[in-house]
Amino acid sequence: MADAKPRILIQLDTSPHASVFDAVTAIDAGLDHLLQYREVQPDQVRDLIHGAMFTRGPGDLKSTAVFIGGASVDAGEALLEAVKKVFFGPFRVSVLFDSSGANTTAAAAVLAATREFEGALAGVPAAVLGATGPVGRRVARLLCRQGAVTRIGSRELERASQVADSIQAQTGVRPASFASTTTTLAAALDGVQIVISAGAACARTLPDEVWTKLPALKVLIDLNAVPPLGIEGVEVADRSTPRGHVRAWGAIGVGGLKMKIHKQAVRTLFASNDAILDAEEILAIGQAIDAPAPP
Repeated sequence: MADAKPRILIQLDTSPHASVFDAVTAIDAGLDHLLQYREVQPDQVRDLIHGAMFTRGPGDLKSTAVFIGGASVDAGEALLEAVKKVFFGPFRVSVLFDSSGANTTAAAAVLAATREFEGALAGVPAAVLGATGPVGRRVARLLCRQGAVTRIGSRELERASQVADSIQAQTGVRPASFASTTTTLAAALDGVQIVISAGAACARTLPDEVWTKLPALKVLIDLNAVPPLGIEGVEVADRSTPRGHVRAWGAIGVGGLKMKIHKQAVRTLFASNDAILDAEEILAIGQAIDAPAPP
């Protein structure tokens, strides 16, 4: 429409510098203006969001949206809660939460796994390594939502158990937890068909001497792009690549889908003024992108 308001995205970043990656991706998604704020604290959110809410009439608020980012997912979650508390009645704008790229990366990883199982993960045994990190927590949460029989591993069993409790509170399903140590890893992964590694950069989570001896294993997904990679024997550009008896996905292989999801999530913000896009909503966007074309 000729009289449509320009699409403005307000980037609230918790880091010392607002993410260039997120800014470029948003611009490539087709918005008209990007407003960036850095080192945003929850007590600063109200005035920033009031500026978004009260400058346009209710009918035009879908042309303003908020992106919450930054290196710390915990800090981003605090901003998200603060933003939601400001809204009332029709005075609200759509919000995309993707601190550290955790939600879009997790959604892409789960979709990559889903592709290998004919579009459904219900009942499929799956394990997440590095599950206590921001991406790993969301991967595990989304797997549980999809009905996968999920196990989560961390070097410290207590931390894995705490994350399992958190996922149960969010989804109603408690994944099994295990300590992913050298001596326990093989037994912990016995019977799994999917392993997704979401550990820290340069951290090896799964040696090939372990996964090559797991006969039930069908899919390996490694989200670490910095050598040494998380899963030994998986290459960063793998995209459903045969590796021994499994199909493998590397960080770049998953990254192409992550970028499509990220851009489409930004575009989705401007379809209404009341969307809150967290992990589950972002996965749904990815599922729509990845859906087979009708005959």
